[in-house]
Amino acid sequence: MIRRVAESDVADVVRLVHELAEYERAAHECHLTDEQLRAALFAESPALFGHVAEVDGEVVGYALWFLNFSTWRGTHGIYLEDLYVKPHLRGGGLGKAMLTELARECAARGYQRLEWWVLDWNEPSIGFYKKLGAVPMDEWTVFRLTDDALADLGG
Repeated sequence: MIRRVAESDVADVVRLVHELAEYERAAHECHLTDEQLRAALFAESPALFGHVAEVDGEVVGYALWFLNFSTWRGTHGIYLEDLYVKPHLRGGGLGKAMLTELARECAARGYQRLEWWVLDWNEPSIGFYKKLGAVPMDEWTVFRLTDDALADLGG
């Protein structure tokens, strides 16, 4: 079952976020806490949204997303921050079901894009996304400011 994330799911989703960070070889970079995720998802005007995949009453996957905006298309879209399904349940349709639900959100709200990043080495995910019709944006390079560089620029 795919459903919107509930406040009672927060601890499970945080645990799965940490599993994803480990899978992506970056566990040392993941510091998300239950309190942070609860505040982001359930604030008065949240900017983060989510869905969970549930099997036999257990949360086994999640999708966390937020809105972006295309100036060229003149509409919002969904940026998928994370999509994760526990490894032993991959290939059973849960990832596709979550993406389908996000595509439905886009269609229902008039959004014209559903976007996300995937690590270059993650061939299983890349193959999965291409089978769904997703197109890699090879001509774009992602830039990021964090830590000291961000503080220096903003200081």
